[in-house]
This record gives sequence, structure tokens and C-alpha cells, in this order.
Amino acid sequence: MSEIPPSETPDTAPPANDSQAELMVLPTAFAADFLRDKVVVVSGGGSGIGRATAWLAARLGAVVVVCGRRNEKLLAVVEVMRDLGFDADYEPVDIRERARVERAMRNIWDRHERVDLLVNSAGGQFPQAALDYSEKGWNAVINTNLSGTWHMMQQAALQWRETATPGSIVNVVVVPQGLHGVAHTCAARAGVIALSQALAVEWAPLGVRVNCVAPGAIKTEGWAVYSEAARSKYPLTNPLMRAGTPWEVAQAIVYLGGPAGSFINGEVLTIDGGGQHWGEIWTGGKPEYYARATRAWDEGASA
Repeated sequence: MSEIPPSETPDTAPPANDSQAELMVLPTAFAADFLRDKVVVVSGGGSGIGRATAWLAARLGAVVVVCGRRNEKLLAVVEVMRDLGFDADYEPVDIRERARVERAMRNIWDRHERVDLLVNSAGGQFPQAALDYSEKGWNAVINTNLSGTWHMMQQAALQWRETATPGSIVNVVVVPQGLHGVAHTCAARAGVIALSQALAVEWAPLGVRVNCVAPGAIKTEGWAVYSEAARSKYPLTNPLMRAGTPWEVAQAIVYLGGPAGSFINGEVLTIDGGGQHWGEIWTGGKPEYYARATRAWDEGASA
């Protein structure tokens, strides 16, 4: 039997870098009422994985609150959702500022009286050799990806404790290995994983579950910060030979954070098409030192 080229496999992926028009209609494995009457808060909900998660939650019956720094991005999501009859809200917040997060979370509780699922999708990074990091650049990534995630988690858990209600958290991290050129992000997200696993135990008596999803090469707006040469190779970093989509990650988030994942706690679900068993991602291009080793390996294997 001849092999089917990856681009022609029957398991066709949904369109990459999903637009809102696509997010309205992309197929899902979940029943239409899977999250009915649940309140789902999504940081970074104005774009990428966060936006896809917000759309999926809304389509499954949830009340959705998208959070982020830029009002226009949040409104662009919420207004379309409301026009289609979904129950959507937004709350501007800079997750790096603890006091602002505390105020935002109280505002959400005041308006909706509960939160069932918190999805921490907000984050940011830039490709650069670690030796060239400035203090400002390092702190910007750590404060957003690690401290910001912690602020959201802590304030949600305080509300759950105060109201004696259960909750669930899903944190978006990164693949734990084979990701080069963004050491600051690797450090921050590794911290989030360790934090999540510790709090999965500490907060279990409160009825709070904490899990993570670790996406690999997922095509979002964030790809724009990487070089065209690097981006062209991302689909080759896993044996499925394609990039993943925000919608595919969103479905994993809803699975972990919703009722289907009720006995899953402290786990990291890797969503990389098998890339962790296959290759590596060089966000700034592979240095000649390593490229030379790859060529030598390939030449030796074909000899």
C-alpha cells in the first residue's frame, strides 16, 4: 500500500489561524449543551488559542468572559458573539498587575456570581538568543507568562474559597522540550507547570482542579514575531507534518477543564502532533553548528 502524503491524509485539520467566521462553524466532538450555564473566563481571549476557546465555550452553552489588555480586541470577539445570541462579556485587565487582576476578578464575580472554569491563555514572548536578553525583556516575559498566570489563579481560587464553590483551571504552557530560542518562555512556562502541579494538590480540598495544555507548533497571530524561514519549518517539527490549530487546542482545554475531565488533576496534556517524540523547534532558525550535525547524520544514514 502506498503512503498517503501528510497533506492528503483523511484526518484533515481545520483551517489554521481560525478566523471568527470559521470559529462559528468548525466541527466539535462535544454536545451543544456541554457547558450550559457554566461561566468560563479566558485570559488572552481576544486572539489565538484564547479566542478559539472562548468561541468553543460559547457554542457549548457557557457564559463567556474574555479578558485582556486591549479593549478593541475583546470587543471584536464579544460583539460578534452577542450578535449571534451568545452570552458574552469582557473584562479589561493587565495580568501582570496583581491589584488589577484582583479588581477584575471581583468585577466578574459581581456580574456573574460564579466562575466554573478559568483558562489562562494570555502570554507573550519574542525569539532571541538568551545571552542577548535585557533585564527588561526577561522580566516582561516572566511577569506575563508566570506571574500573570499566578495572579489569575490566585484571585480565582480566593473567590472559590470565599464562596465555597468548586472550580477548574487550565493553563496554556508550551511543549516542555525541543523548543529553542525562547529560553525565557521555557523558564516561565516550566514554572507554570510546576506551580499547577503543586496547586492541584494544595487546592484539591477546595474542589479546585488545575491542569495544563502544552501546545507545539500552533498557527496563530503570534507566528508573526518569528522569521519567515523559521515559520516555514514549523510544520515539519512533528510526524503529522503540519501545524496545529487554535481550535484543536481549544477542544483539549474544554475536555480538561469541563465535566469530562472531572477526575483529571495536575496533568499536562501535550498537543504537538507527536513532536516531542520526533524533532525540535528552532524559533530563530537552526544555528550552523547544529545544522552541520543534521547534515552529517542524514548523509551517514543514506550512505
